[in-house]
Formats: sequence, C-alpha cells, structure tokens
Amino acid sequence: MSWVSPLPRLPWGRPGVKAVVAAGVFATTLWNLRCFLNPSEVSREAPKHTEPLVVLVWEWPSKQVPNISGDVCHELYGIAGCWLTTERQLLGRADVVVFPHPRLQPGRDRLPKERPLGQNWVWVSLESPSNTKALAGWKQTFNWVMTYRRDSDIFIPYGKLVPNRSATVNIPVKTNLVSWVISNYHRTQKRAEVYKNLSRYLHVNVYGKANKKPLCKDCLLPTTSKSKFYLAFENSIHQDYITEKLWRNSLMAGTVPVVLGPPRANYEQFVPADSFIHVDDFGSPAELATFLKTMNSSRYRQFFAWQKRYSVKLYDDWRERICTICTAYPSLPRGRVYPDLESWFNT
Repeated sequence: MSWVSPLPRLPWGRPGVKAVVAAGVFATTLWNLRCFLNPSEVSREAPKHTEPLVVLVWEWPSKQVPNISGDVCHELYGIAGCWLTTERQLLGRADVVVFPHPRLQPGRDRLPKERPLGQNWVWVSLESPSNTKALAGWKQTFNWVMTYRRDSDIFIPYGKLVPNRSATVNIPVKTNLVSWVISNYHRTQKRAEVYKNLSRYLHVNVYGKANKKPLCKDCLLPTTSKSKFYLAFENSIHQDYITEKLWRNSLMAGTVPVVLGPPRANYEQFVPADSFIHVDDFGSPAELATFLKTMNSSRYRQFFAWQKRYSVKLYDDWRERICTICTAYPSLPRGRVYPDLESWFNT
C-alpha cells in the first residue's frame, strides 16, 4: 500500500512554501520509520518514488475545472502516488507540467519563463491535425506528447473495449434505419459529401445543432439506440482519429456504426472487424444503401457478437486522462525534446 502525503494548504486555500517543505520532511520521516518497522512489506510494495508525483496542469483542458483536491487519482481510478494541481506557484516542485493545446493559442508568453531542471512538459490535444491551429511556433519546447494517436508518449483514446464476462448480447428495440448526430456541418467536409450522396437512397434521421434538433446529454443514447445503424462520420480523416462518434454514439448505444475515417485496417486495431461497416467497403453510396436496407435479422445480429466478450469504456473525464501520466511516467523517455511539434503531428 503506497503512502501519499497531502500538500498542506493555508487557511485561504493556497499552499505555503514553508508548509510544503515541512510536509516533505514529515513524509520522508514517516516513510523511513515505516521501512524500519516493516522492511519486508516495504520492499515488496514500495513504489520507486517515496513522494507523490506532482502533475501541474497549467490550465485545465475544459472550461469547467472539476474537483481535483485530495488524492483524486487513487480515489477515482486506483492510481496511487499521483498528485494533480492547478496551483502555478508549485511550478518549482512539479515533476510534470501539462499544457493543453487549446489553452496555448495566445502564444508562448502564456508559458512559464523558466523550466526547473528535470521537469518534463507535456503537450496535450484530442483534436485532429485538421482542427489544430498555431502549431508552427512550438519547437524545442515539449518533452512528451499526449494525444489520441497510438504512437504518442501518453496514449489517450476516446474509448476502448474492455473484457466483459457477461457473455450476453443486448440489442435495443429498433424503430428506424439510420441516424446521425451532427453539430458542425460544413459542405467541404468528406462526411457532408458522403451523407448527401447516401441520403439519395435512404432516409437518415439527422439530429444535432446542424439540423436544429439538438439532443440533451441524457437524450443522445436513447435516441441513437432506436436506429439499426449510426453514421459514425469523423470531421476529418487521420490515423487513429476515432472519436466518441464510434464509442459512445454508436457502440455504447447498441447500434451498428457505419464509419467514415481512417482505413478499415486502422479501425480493426481498436475494435473487431465484424463490429462495424466501413463506407470504403462499398463501390458507391447506392451499394451501401442497398446493403443497409436489405440486411436480414440474423446478419444484423452478427454485428453484436463483440458484446459477448467486451463492453465499452469511455474516456470523457480529463482527470482520468491526466492521472494516466503517472501510470506511464516510469517508462517515458527522459532528456528528449520534440524539435518540431507541427512536423510530428502532421505526419
């Protein structure tokens, strides 16, 4: 069992320097005492770092900052020895500093003026290169990258399949053929073109702000679950860019995703080959429409075979994403800086 010492706070909520130092001395004393009293237990369970890894989030990725007080990584996700903070005065103590890209748009003047020796900076983005601007200036700045790409130093997918022993298949009652939830519709996007051509051959129930039919947070899944198929069309096509459109809107809802994104082989690195339909599998929108409209019930049921072995896990809480830095930390490369972030991300 790892031991984590909380950062003491002054009455008005900000940690004092003396208090932080005192806490460190106190923690070290207790740890040494524990080693003396029970050396066998410590040698078996002690982590490499006797003090918690301090992860400073320079600015929280989402507009609303959740509660990150206390040992939140351990309490919520079972990740011990990981301390999250947004208190910038702890820059000198932080082992890792996290910089979400959307918060860097104003420019380099928003970053710390100096970097303590041995401190690692992490660049974070969940957007695709097509929707990530102002990358040119970030050279020789970040040690690690944290994105949806599997070749990132810290991989943060939108979702994944986790083993499930239930061995049951649950297919909600269907009342329509195809649905699509879309907020930002642009005619120049590939997904707009595919939808326009496909809709010539079958009816698509379109929801979302783009069609002036917004769905509340709790209404989305019950709505999409009524469709046999869901258009899980990504806003741009890039390697590994597979978002909640597949994981939440479709698979979790209990409908079959018709995907538009990276090649089929890339999807199959995330989900079973027989769990989705790729638009590239067909020579034309007419062929795809015919396939969807004429599918019999037994063939349709085969698309849900994955439910016998897996269930969907969504990653939609930034606290969990950032806590994973501590899990990856021991194996992350040291002493490396990305020479050109834009070049890496656009590759």
